[in-house]
Amino acid sequence: MSQLITKEKIEEIREAIENNQVDFLLTMLNELYPPDIAEIINRIDANEARYLLSLIHKEEAAEVLMELEEDVREDLLRFLSSTELAHDVIDNLDSDDAADLINELPGNIRQDVLSKIIDRNQAQNIADLLFYPENTAGSLMAKELVKVNIDWHVVTCIREMRAQAAQVDKVYQVYVVNDSNVLLGLLSLERLLIASPRDHISELYDPDVISVKAYQKAEEVASIMKKYDLIALPVVDELGRLIGRITIDDVLDFVHEEAEKDYQLMSGISHDIETSDEVWKLTQGRLFWLLVALFGGILGSRVISNYENQISIYPEMAFFMPLIAAMAGNVGVQSSALIVQALANNSFTGSLMNKLGKELLVGLINGLACSLILLVYSYFFAPSFALSMTVSVALLTVILFASMFGTFVPLALHRFKIDPALATGPFITTSNDIVGLFIYFSIGRLMYGMFG
Repeated sequence: MSQLITKEKIEEIREAIENNQVDFLLTMLNELYPPDIAEIINRIDANEARYLLSLIHKEEAAEVLMELEEDVREDLLRFLSSTELAHDVIDNLDSDDAADLINELPGNIRQDVLSKIIDRNQAQNIADLLFYPENTAGSLMAKELVKVNIDWHVVTCIREMRAQAAQVDKVYQVYVVNDSNVLLGLLSLERLLIASPRDHISELYDPDVISVKAYQKAEEVASIMKKYDLIALPVVDELGRLIGRITIDDVLDFVHEEAEKDYQLMSGISHDIETSDEVWKLTQGRLFWLLVALFGGILGSRVISNYENQISIYPEMAFFMPLIAAMAGNVGVQSSALIVQALANNSFTGSLMNKLGKELLVGLINGLACSLILLVYSYFFAPSFALSMTVSVALLTVILFASMFGTFVPLALHRFKIDPALATGPFITTSNDIVGLFIYFSIGRLMYGMFG
């Protein structure tokens, strides 16, 4: 059964490994699922991990390996020969997981591992999957599935399904094809169970089937499965021939990875990194956007220096500089986050002009509300009426600009095939900070001339 893996539990396991308490470890491992065992291995050193894996049945050990963090799995795989990888790991994985694992191996080892796989049909299936680009339906699919021919009778169908099901861990759907392997529909297990052995599959199957092409984007696959509440989705080639299936667990893994990637981009991290990575890799992933923010800060300081005389004459304007910059960044991030979310979910509708017009109206309402509150506050606490009017008008203008800018930038990035999640990171906040300060001082020069 599943257990909470506490720090105390980890220490207990490490002590048992050190004292070679095999019986205790076997009992403990039998009570855990592969993801629980993977969580333990992620938190112990490589020698302890290899010892623990050696106690597990090869089929379960292969499943545990696929649940590990990528860097931990990479360390463990380095100690296995090509033969061990092929016989002890690859042979115990579905084709999609096997292809993912082989993709992580160095280029000079991949071909050697494939050549040592005993089942040549499995080797060919894995090689086929390696051909598809990352983040496509083909890269997510598995070749293992259950299919029947439309010309079969029920008795033949059941016999063939039994033979095929032995190679498939979970049978979600039974697909119906013709002699050319073209996908025609789905066969309900319920209808199959109550049918006569002499019934024809053509009389039982449902021709209403949703499928995807092998080169469709993985984002589209996730969207289709979410929209139609599917747990499995067949994949076909350009001629409509059935070549694989995608299951919900593979899509969830992809969505989780994309969410992590987008979160890192929004946080100003340009590479996929983990806290356990080496210092240099962590630095590489974070330095670029820090330099962008630094450059933006330098530009911001140049904007302020250009208005040095204005600040020296009206030093009270400096009081509200942090507020203007912060509000510009926050409004821009809000607007861009909504657009990025809509693009990620494929729920973005309407033209660019309609979206900008709607955001302009939202920005106007929010800007008026915030500006009025600031006007009331500054009227009582600011040193002059001119400053009150300046910061209020400037805040309204900044909010309007940041709303429009935060909407436009992710759409522009998306149009040029750049991940729009970049728009919610340091780029949008830094840009809005600079422009916000410029607007503030420009309006200040105008307003002080009117009310000063």
